[in-house]
Amino acid sequence: MEAYKRVALARKKTRPTGQDFINNIFTDFIELHGDRYFGDDPAVITGIGYLLDMPVTIIAQERGKNTKSRIKRNFGSSHPEGYRKALRQMHLAEKFNRPIVCFIDTSGAFCGIGAEERGQGHAIAQNLMEMMSLKVPVISIIIGEGGSGGALALGVADEVWMLENAIYSVISPEGCASILWKDPSKTKEAANCLKLTAQDLLELEVIDEIISENHRDFKNVYRELKLNLYKRFRKSQILSPEILTQTRYNRFRKFGALDITK
Repeated sequence: MEAYKRVALARKKTRPTGQDFINNIFTDFIELHGDRYFGDDPAVITGIGYLLDMPVTIIAQERGKNTKSRIKRNFGSSHPEGYRKALRQMHLAEKFNRPIVCFIDTSGAFCGIGAEERGQGHAIAQNLMEMMSLKVPVISIIIGEGGSGGALALGVADEVWMLENAIYSVISPEGCASILWKDPSKTKEAANCLKLTAQDLLELEVIDEIISENHRDFKNVYRELKLNLYKRFRKSQILSPEILTQTRYNRFRKFGALDITK
């Protein structure tokens, strides 16, 4: 399937959102609000729930399902308080030794004046830095559109998984076409150049696993994610915090490395 068709599927209005994944994978979920600095950002859902018999911290970007909920959720584009809220929950997870699951689904961080005034860039950078040294297992799953720093702020993990029809990119194909060619008709060409599909990114070793999907029925996706997450977290429990953080660090350090033997 060509890249831009994957983009269309990742943005499909009927595609499940972060809240759907929470409802279908975890039990006894309790949502926790606020960043303790400014306020609460509805574009990010955070809280505690059970993965089978295991307590976990859950962080999900939520874009909404209809016009009313999408306006409330700011179409999944987070303000700085959303990233600070997520980081607050990560610190709580570390304190109580709970694994962390992040669901990524955003076209990018909100770029309005208010967000910039409240430190959007700093909030994202703080997440990147502190997620690297978290002493508990972290798995991030791209369930729809993973756009720019807005997605990367929840993507510093031990493993990054992607749904088959999700995308993950530094910029949208439309944005890329307008910058490189000043021509919106080049959007499909830009999508191919960006290598934003799960298949491309697995080959580049940017992600670690592709979750197969039927975009009309996600029951098997929920079931597979629940079992795979449980297995990975159980396996991670035997690792010391030092090994966990060093392995995560090594994962990102190898990005862009050139193998001169090939």
